[in-house]
Amino acid sequence: MIPFPNISPEIFTIELGGLSLSLRWYALAYLAGLLIGWQLMMRMMRRPAIWGDGAPMKAEDVDDLLTWVILGVILGGRLGFVLFYEPGFYLSNPVEILKVWQGGMSFHGGFLGVILAAWFFCRAQGIMPLRLADAMAVVAPIGLFFGRLANFINAELWGRPTDLPWGVIFPGEAAQSCATAAAACARHPSQLYEAGLEGLLLGLILLVVVMRGGLRRPGLTFGIFLAGYGLARMFVELFRLADPQFITPDNPLGHVIGGPVIGLTMGQLLSLPMVLLGLYFILRATRRPAVGTPA
Repeated sequence: MIPFPNISPEIFTIELGGLSLSLRWYALAYLAGLLIGWQLMMRMMRRPAIWGDGAPMKAEDVDDLLTWVILGVILGGRLGFVLFYEPGFYLSNPVEILKVWQGGMSFHGGFLGVILAAWFFCRAQGIMPLRLADAMAVVAPIGLFFGRLANFINAELWGRPTDLPWGVIFPGEAAQSCATAAAACARHPSQLYEAGLEGLLLGLILLVVVMRGGLRRPGLTFGIFLAGYGLARMFVELFRLADPQFITPDNPLGHVIGGPVIGLTMGQLLSLPMVLLGLYFILRATRRPAVGTPA
């Protein structure tokens, strides 16, 4: 078992007139993912050759896109958490929806928010949505990687109990609910599993695809991202503890479909359409000639 590292969720705190202003690792992860993704997208737009028929937008327009993406991430992520995970609580306490600083963001909600924001941006700018989706898919694993590392530092979204040697002893009464008088409770570091699969591995796969001309096939990198994330998330859900509102004595694994032993968690249920849609885009892209290929 590995003791949880002594890392504070807050990087630093400034006291101003009785108010405490803190910079948290979670906020820094969002900023790092957005800013690095923004820079990489600008570089892709300045290399028209990798697209076959030219970049779908000017590099300068990525600045405006960033604003739309930030709104999509925050609004979609928060509303997704409210609707997918705790609708009863937030419908009874609507003011709590605004308290995003207390946590509660959904990747699937944030993803839908970004899709809608990007679609409206494309409509306003006259850009082909699928080409922009390909570019955004290439940089998305960066934000996922930093976000899952922040989840680990925050000691949240940990996994099920395990006796494997890399099990982590997360702090807190909830994490230690499976402890005994003889030993602390070690859990799967599922946040790190996701950082490795959704972030590093998926990012490397997409990078190789781009280097092999993948952006010349509209929808290919977008499809790979959808299917890759969906499969990675569905796999990690086998080790990640379900949200407490789904866990009951008769349903200890928190399945929302199926039985208490074999079924799907909410994360798996929301990821399954991503896998199917991703496979559709992959097949569609590979069956068509690459852009710029002589007839």
